[in-house]
Amino acid sequence: MTTRYAALLRGINVGGHKKVPMAQLRTLLTELGHTDVTTYLQSGNAVFTSASGADEDTLAAELAAAIEKRFGFGVDCLVRGGPYLRAVADACPFPAAELEAKQLHVTYFSRPVTPDRFAGLDQAAFLPEEFRLGDRALYLYAPDGLGRSQLADVLSRPALLKGIIATTRNWNTVVRLVELTRD
Repeated sequence: MTTRYAALLRGINVGGHKKVPMAQLRTLLTELGHTDVTTYLQSGNAVFTSASGADEDTLAAELAAAIEKRFGFGVDCLVRGGPYLRAVADACPFPAAELEAKQLHVTYFSRPVTPDRFAGLDQAAFLPEEFRLGDRALYLYAPDGLGRSQLADVLSRPALLKGIIATTRNWNTVVRLVELTRD
């Protein structure tokens, strides 16, 4: 049985650091035995089909190890199947159809997080910005965009994310990855 996956790489090709050309990422995924490999944008989104039977965490670890071997630096990777990506998009607690894509973001986590992790945050202090938790995901509404979001800065602090991998995508990318991973 084959499954469509998206690989979400954190922090590549940003500001000239950790350069991973998308053509080389596609080649690397193919060398790992995956098929129908495609990339989306330059910011670390790849979609592939795998018949390996490996779970998402194993696929992510294999990709991270291959990237480090090929490029000489570590990259945090998450791999998520198409059904999960669709479920995250469908569960969005904000009115996605009414918002600009730059206003809505999803942060994908390597494991579930509980509200306790964010209990010390005074969410009212950041209004109209808001966030809500989902299944290994955090939805962020930032009306002025991510680059101007004070809440996004706080949510990305290492103390809050200790022990997990987290990577954020805007709503356009969330939707496009759902489309690309349809079976």
